Amino acid sequence: MFEVFSVTGPIYITIAVGYLSTRFGLFAAGDMRTLGRYVLYLALPALLFRALSQKPVAEIVNPAYIAAYLGGTVTMVLLGYLVVRKVLGQDRSAATFSAMGMSCPNSGFVGFPIILLTFPPIAGNVLALNMFVENIFIVPLLLMLAERAKGQEGHPVAVLGSAFGRLVMNPIVIGLAAGLVVSLSGLHLPAPVVRSVDLFASSSAAVSLFVIGGMLVGLPVSGLADRIVPIVIGKLLVHPLILVAAILVVPHLGFAPIESPLREALVLSAAMPIFGVYPIFAQKYGEEGVAAVALLATTLFSFFTVSLLLWMLPAVTG
Repeated sequence: MFEVFSVTGPIYITIAVGYLSTRFGLFAAGDMRTLGRYVLYLALPALLFRALSQKPVAEIVNPAYIAAYLGGTVTMVLLGYLVVRKVLGQDRSAATFSAMGMSCPNSGFVGFPIILLTFPPIAGNVLALNMFVENIFIVPLLLMLAERAKGQEGHPVAVLGSAFGRLVMNPIVIGLAAGLVVSLSGLHLPAPVVRSVDLFASSSAAVSLFVIGGMLVGLPVSGLADRIVPIVIGKLLVHPLILVAAILVVPHLGFAPIESPLREALVLSAAMPIFGVYPIFAQKYGEEGVAAVALLATTLFSFFTVSLLLWMLPAVTG
């Protein structure tokens, strides 16, 4: 168990340092937004570009992994929505953002640092695959549901097209696309360019975790338990369990089996807390309070659930 805490400990210590530094005034809340933009616009795109551009596409793209992650996560979206809407009796907007919280892990700010410490050789590839599925499929689907929940006019295809239009300008998507172009073209970038990209990419893990900690300062925590508990259970427990099932199912759908350590990384990815932009997406629809508290809760409780999962992974995925 000590070996597990040697992996998760540095992650949550860094988050705690970010929290304490902001809580006691060394950094302001506005500084976290600035550092977050640095990670979003420079460090993470550089990391994805590096992961994709330095290897042939055939070594990176894994259809079985994509199928399992996409299929399992869409299942989590539908299950979360139906439980919150039909069983708990909440409205469509609440059901949509509960489903988003249950199905969108923090692959960049928390997942990548943990997988980097656990499975270093594949961490960049896993991040690229996760970001591809999340940004191209899952987030547009959820935004379409959110627009429909609020009674926005327009055909679902038009709403989905609008969401894709916004994603085209997303720096993470640009980093993915640029890396794929370089990989497919076979170009060898000049050494100064490669080293510059490496500098930005290498800063992503520590800065992103520090930002997560700082963002947790001042979040409201009272009176929302009935909304938060299902999201926490769905994100930290149900989502990774569904991905375990997906790993078992994909070979029966004509895909190659997902080999170790990719299968462990896939389950671990699903067990991450909610992604950091969750409250930002929710703000437009009046769900930002619940989203902020759910983000806080999943980040705190993930210390225990992720540590337990790391300890259990050989038995869970074997």
